Amino acid sequence: MALSLALILILAMIFINIFDKLKLPSLLGMLVLGVLIGPYGFSLISSDILNISADLRKIALIIILIRAGLGIEKSALKKVGIPAVKMSFLPGIMEGLSIMVLAVYIFSFSVIEAGILAFIIAAVSPAVIVPQMLSLINQNRGVDKGIPTLVLTGASIDDVFAITIFSSFLGLYGGSHLNLRQQIFNVPLSIVIGIILGVITGVFLVYLFKEFHFRDTKKALLILSSAILLTGLEDVLEGIIPIAALIGVMTIGFVLQERYKVVGKRLSSKFNKIWVFAEIMLFVLVGAEVNIYVAFESGLRGLIIILIGLTARSLGVLISVAGTDFNWKERFFTVIAYTPKATVQAAIGAVPLAAGVASGELILAIAVLSILITAPLGAIGIKFTGERWLQKEI
Repeated sequence: MALSLALILILAMIFINIFDKLKLPSLLGMLVLGVLIGPYGFSLISSDILNISADLRKIALIIILIRAGLGIEKSALKKVGIPAVKMSFLPGIMEGLSIMVLAVYIFSFSVIEAGILAFIIAAVSPAVIVPQMLSLINQNRGVDKGIPTLVLTGASIDDVFAITIFSSFLGLYGGSHLNLRQQIFNVPLSIVIGIILGVITGVFLVYLFKEFHFRDTKKALLILSSAILLTGLEDVLEGIIPIAALIGVMTIGFVLQERYKVVGKRLSSKFNKIWVFAEIMLFVLVGAEVNIYVAFESGLRGLIIILIGLTARSLGVLISVAGTDFNWKERFFTVIAYTPKATVQAAIGAVPLAAGVASGELILAIAVLSILITAPLGAIGIKFTGERWLQKEI
């Protein structure tokens, strides 16, 4: 496993430099590398790393969400309040419903199978979106109107809706007597509980840091450990109490930044350094999960479903930002920024197949295809339009 880690790091540095020189997002280079050295490419990394890939990716995602929380200002959050709420569910719901209808007619899926597919595809990827939004915040692009904050906040909640609805449809397929109304109610409840737990954890950490002396490195490790425990609590209480743990993780960073600004700024810098390693592991391992051979099994029909779903999502984004003071370039930037899919599809794309869903193989193929299309194009689109369409504040 140590040799595989070394290989990943060395090759990642090479690919990052190549893609930087090509003026392409470095994360795209890491995704490509993951595909090439993963089990569906040249199989150059050990099975030991692949066995713990999910945990490594989860830790990396936690790190970027802590970074996001530390980078959000209360004033920016107030600016994007209502649009952020709309962005958190409306685009995903519109995409999911459009894919459901299409899957019934194009693939002759049952409504439940179509729902399973729809809400796997409907989730956007915070892992792709959040780092790029933080980069734009660091560049002071679109910050005055809170555009990057709007996108990263909405994208982090979007997944909660998509995964909850996906789980409901999967339960219905398995014959579970689920109360769909209760499941839908659980979405806002899980967000509220996640925020409350994040606030409690953040306040406790602020107290700890004020009362006892810790070096910043130890503070960062305590924050990371607390965030991992919070996500672990979500797993332990699954089916009992709904918890949107990733929202709670971002809340921890936000509370630290608001209640202890001096330390918050230093910790933000510390997490930026940790992210250098975590980013490589996240995107290379996501790439390693992508079976490009399976993707093509969905064919042209799979491509049509993905593109029409993205069109519906884009309309949802435009509706969400209607009434804001964004100009047309800024509105279309939010549309592009809300297209990448990767982490959720890689994580749960194969779940229906494992659960015995009749169309599970085709669902997995479309999920993989959605990653191959939207992750690179979305990443390139965000970088290109963000640097050209968002005003840089001086």
